[in-house]
Amino acid sequence: MSPKRPHEAATLFAAAGMEQDAPHPLPDKLRPRTLSDVVGQDHILGPDGALTRMLATRTLGSLIFWGPPGTGKTTVARLLADATELHFEQLSAVFSGVADLKKAFDAARARREMGKGTLLFVDEVHRFNRAQQDSFLPVMEDGTVVLVGATTENPSFELNAALLSRARVLVFHSLDPAAIEKLFVHAEKIEGKNLPLDDEARAVLVRMADGDGRAALTLAEEVWRAAREGETFNAGQLQDILQRRAPIYDKSADGHYNLISALHKSVRGSDPDALVLSGAHDGRRRRPAVPGAARGPHGGRGYRPCRSAGAGDLQRGQGRL
Repeated sequence: MSPKRPHEAATLFAAAGMEQDAPHPLPDKLRPRTLSDVVGQDHILGPDGALTRMLATRTLGSLIFWGPPGTGKTTVARLLADATELHFEQLSAVFSGVADLKKAFDAARARREMGKGTLLFVDEVHRFNRAQQDSFLPVMEDGTVVLVGATTENPSFELNAALLSRARVLVFHSLDPAAIEKLFVHAEKIEGKNLPLDDEARAVLVRMADGDGRAALTLAEEVWRAAREGETFNAGQLQDILQRRAPIYDKSADGHYNLISALHKSVRGSDPDALVLSGAHDGRRRRPAVPGAARGPHGGRGYRPCRSAGAGDLQRGQGRL
């Protein structure tokens, strides 16, 4: 594969190198520069990974990246564009509408006429409505764009079947403790100093990250800011300084059903009545979850809501989990 071309400077200030002197958060400073630098996703980027095999053929099809925050979805999309020498165009479904999509498609067509392809990365792609999702179909079919969409929600429930039939879904997993530790080691190398933590506190910091690489580096940066000269924190001091990180939760999305799934599994082997009571007394959840999709990136089954069911339905097996 031919070497990457450097990105053109967006402004005169960037061209003069002044942007490098501006402060950057630690996660941005440590953003991987090549696909081999990405940690925690060996199942897609390792020697036998799906993307590794795809890049070996020098071709790239449309993709949907599904996984929790801080697992490298945006970074991998950007690096894919570099590796395949495609123009990288980024949109967010939160801020973009039909006019933005039309503008992006027209620009991609113009580039294609000049022999340059476009990788269109759409963050939070599940936030587009059905009509907006359908607008991608013609440009995906004729190759005007290679769509790479990123979502934290189950694509089977949030994306059109027609869109999914034209794209391959790749699951990004939460980072395991070994991957988080790699990030800390890399951060220490870049910063030129060790994290001021004893062994127990370091293990606590890994757990606080909860599989989120961005959160791990943000927490590490907060530790460095809080430490005085020569100070080393133990686990208790670390908890006092950082307080606690809020768990991933969304009462109307996958986070809710993943937590419900964890509750169900914790009581399934003990008190059979606890499962019924947990559903009956949870005011936020009026509908039980049922297995509705393949295993998701959080380790759950991709539960989705179904019709309302009472305790009697569960006992009779009609709403069995």
